[in-house]
Amino acid sequence: MQTTAIINSQFHAALDMLEQTIQSCPDTLWDDGTPKNKTWHIAYHSLFYVHLYIQPTEADFAPWAKHRENYNSMGGRLPYPPFDDVVIDEPYTQAELLDYLALVRADVDRCTADMDLDAPSGFDWLPFGKLELQFYSLRHLMMHIGEIADRLGSQGIDVAWQGAKKNIDD
Repeated sequence: MQTTAIINSQFHAALDMLEQTIQSCPDTLWDDGTPKNKTWHIAYHSLFYVHLYIQPTEADFAPWAKHRENYNSMGGRLPYPPFDDVVIDEPYTQAELLDYLALVRADVDRCTADMDLDAPSGFDWLPFGKLELQFYSLRHLMMHIGEIADRLGSQGIDVAWQGAKKNIDD
């Protein structure tokens, strides 16, 4: 059994679930200002960090062409010095985030193909190895998918669980 094939399968299954949440989110919930973080913003944040952390190193990362500075930050402040307030006021559309999701899917395939799981994470603020980074990134992604799925569930919209994207023993 190849570990990178398992990682790839789980990322694709999770991205399928995120795709469901984006596609099934009603407009009224997409940009709802009642929760602290808007649904579209959670989806963007999730995609941004999968895209970042699937790269071999921080230096290898090229942000999405439609990235807006600091839109990856949640909670209205930068989580690192100088901890400035961040204005996140122009929503991404569902179509835009579905396009970004397609780019991230392609990068998952490209980056996992030759991933050195024994290497350092490639990100100086994450002091562990590349294999642990994949678990870290998947946990982060699934936390936010759950957050969005809960919002959808309150509207009577279910998100189907995806166990694996493909047979990992192939």
